[in-house]
Amino acid sequence: MKRFSLMLICGLSLGLPAAAEVDRAAFIKLASSVLKIESLRVQGGYSLGSGVVVGAQQVVTSCHVTRDAREVFVIHTGVRWRVRAQAGDLDHDLCVLRVPGLEAAPVELSSARTLRLGQSVNALGYTGGIGIQNSPGEVLALHRLDGANVIQSSNWFSSGASGGGLFDDDMKLVGVLTFRLRGGTADYYSAPVDWLQPLLNATDREKPVAPLGADPLAFWQRPVEQQPLFLRAAVFRRDENWAALKTIASTWMRADRRDPEPWLLTAVAFENQSRWPEARRALECSLALEPGYAPAMAELAQLEKRQATTTASEPLAAPCAPTDP
Repeated sequence: MKRFSLMLICGLSLGLPAAAEVDRAAFIKLASSVLKIESLRVQGGYSLGSGVVVGAQQVVTSCHVTRDAREVFVIHTGVRWRVRAQAGDLDHDLCVLRVPGLEAAPVELSSARTLRLGQSVNALGYTGGIGIQNSPGEVLALHRLDGANVIQSSNWFSSGASGGGLFDDDMKLVGVLTFRLRGGTADYYSAPVDWLQPLLNATDREKPVAPLGADPLAFWQRPVEQQPLFLRAAVFRRDENWAALKTIASTWMRADRRDPEPWLLTAVAFENQSRWPEARRALECSLALEPGYAPAMAELAQLEKRQATTTASEPLAAPCAPTDP
């Protein structure tokens, strides 16, 4: 699937270039498997979201779309279908809805593990709760969490798109659109489809539609001090709090000595403190853990372009060890 710029076609914002006629039918078919979700809330009013057909009469969405619902409906081809039950993984903000009688083709599932940094991906969802939109973008980061990779991408989405789909170049579902970091310029996150697998065949986990309760909160909704380290680091980076970023990166290194990402963040903190040799060394440590790690390679290239230091870093110690700020 090619990358698309937005263009409105019969109310569907697909953005297909003229050269992509072969893909047009396949892409429109894919969009027909991304549905609008309406949740009637116990406190009154309703919330809107999106969902993706992932099995026979099964639709995945974000649990925060249905958490307070007394009734849930999916909208398909202008018809409202009542959701009878749902199975939830509240920690990961994924709920699978059971919709009897729904006739919609399931999408093909892949894995977030197949993604690479810089790869093009497309987000489909009901941004604004009105018409379905496609937002093209690329993978910016893959954050390790609970045996899978939370996907950070540049695909823009907003209210109403939660629960929509993130698709790879082969139009396979790799993630479920989940949240964005407010105030960030490219901080859009999708739950990996890998977390979905335990819910698909777990009919024993299905319960009639009812409010899901306040606990547990999803990993990204928790108080900052209880959130995953990559999200806490994202806040410090957004706020340009370099000392705090360095501190959280050191904590992260000790928690997972095989992850190259905290070394990259350490380098970013050092660069913004004009500590050039230390930034270079941190990038070398990142690449020692994962040769070819694209963000570290790009950061190292930028560091070399600046020619901000004439002091060569010392040979790498074995192993690279976390240091205090």
